[in-house]
Amino acid sequence: MHGRRLGDMTILRALELHTTFDPAAFFPDTTPEDWAPHRHWLEPHAMDPASGHLVLPMQSYVVRTRHHTILVDTCVGNDKHRPTRPRWHMKSDDTYLAALAAHGLAPEDIDFVMCTHMHGDHVGWNTRLVDGRWVPTFPNARYVFSRREYEAWEKGHPKFARDAFEDSVLPVVEAGRAVLVENDHALDDEVWLEPTPGHTPDHVAIRLASNGASGVMCGDLMHCPVQCLYPEWTAWPDWDAALAKRTRRAFLERYADTDTVVCTAHFPLPSSGRVVSDGDGFRFVYDAEW
Repeated sequence: MHGRRLGDMTILRALELHTTFDPAAFFPDTTPEDWAPHRHWLEPHAMDPASGHLVLPMQSYVVRTRHHTILVDTCVGNDKHRPTRPRWHMKSDDTYLAALAAHGLAPEDIDFVMCTHMHGDHVGWNTRLVDGRWVPTFPNARYVFSRREYEAWEKGHPKFARDAFEDSVLPVVEAGRAVLVENDHALDDEVWLEPTPGHTPDHVAIRLASNGASGVMCGDLMHCPVQCLYPEWTAWPDWDAALAKRTRRAFLERYADTDTVVCTAHFPLPSSGRVVSDGDGFRFVYDAEW
């Protein structure tokens, strides 16, 4: 099975698509002059040379432990009303489920779905449309959500639409498949949550440990490898920009120059690697392709 070993675990990837974003719009406090010194190493994988737009993969990770098969985040989904994202809007392809099938996984094989947060590209395949109703895609899974994250989206925020919450989270809760937990919840001795708030009210990272090896799945704590150099660069979807900056720097300081494998959501493939110190900032050193 193609994947990455972490101790006695196997980490697999399910890639749904790539989405491009205008860097000036996605990082509204930056200018073209801020990006110019970095284009040579961002292109072509993290930045499209022709358009200058950022290229972000939309992907999930599957973690196979001694105990469980765990799906971390669930990408964009099909049939979802996302009019501001043309490539996400009312999608109807089989790419995502086929990517899981390529690893020998059917939806019924997933034991837990763990969502780092509740943005649309991280919860989309939580549900699928069956006979006009949203039903859990992974019928045997328990879906692990931060309670504080759930409550924040339940209340809403004027900056963010609730579409994803309503079609990809609420139906899971109504089906009785959700487990609302604190942001340090431990699934077992190998998998637990680490609070990383700011991008959303109770964004979490997923910590992994197995047979002396350690890893962390950081969700949307960072979107682009340039944020390792500049943790203060704020992406527009950050709910609390000041908190996100502090969380990002603390995360980078915590894992820099360690053996912890960092699995990112949106860095270019292979998207995993290690953080190393670089002056006042940090760099991301990618794993070999897997």
